[in-house]
Amino acid sequence: MYKALVVDDHPFIRASVCMMLRQDRIKVVGEADNGIDALRLTRDTRPDLVILDITMPGLDGFEVTTRVRAMDPSTKVLVLTSHLPESFSLRCMKAGAAGFVSKSDNLKELSKAVRAILSGYTYFPDVTLSSVNRHDLRATEAECLAGLSDREVLILQQLARGMTNKEIAAAMLLSSKTVSTYKGRLIEKLRVRSLIDLADLARRHQLI
Repeated sequence: MYKALVVDDHPFIRASVCMMLRQDRIKVVGEADNGIDALRLTRDTRPDLVILDITMPGLDGFEVTTRVRAMDPSTKVLVLTSHLPESFSLRCMKAGAAGFVSKSDNLKELSKAVRAILSGYTYFPDVTLSSVNRHDLRATEAECLAGLSDREVLILQQLARGMTNKEIAAAMLLSSKTVSTYKGRLIEKLRVRSLIDLADLARRHQLI
């Protein structure tokens, strides 16, 4: 019997995923609501599959995926998130994930992805960038966004949602000074003048 670990900071999501896995005769060996516990449970339970979100307390999904794969390459990671695939599926693939499913999809889609991954396949949506490239300005912005690191994207999202440096620092286990440095770097890299411009850019590209 395959073993799975479910990681999400929303109890309802965890409960729904666990129910689906048990119906598919997959043993749930643990649940976590943050990245740090996810790594600990992965080490302790050695699951075949880890299903996780991108944005969560402690370590983000990109970091957890990279560390899980380094810990045991036989453990597969499936990202289940509300973030849009156009902006995040390729980043998840590069981090080492074997699949990407949107929370807006139904549980049948998740079940399909789980079966595919446990059978040795990858499961990613077919993403087209044509809608991004319809206008030169949008294309230029998209190129700038593509050049950001995974952590920069996550901090951009949280800044765009109106979170303070202190709140972001607490959520990501960083110092406020480090977050301030990232903020300055984002304003420079994305060629904007203020946090308001940052938030507008994030909305245009459906990052929030």
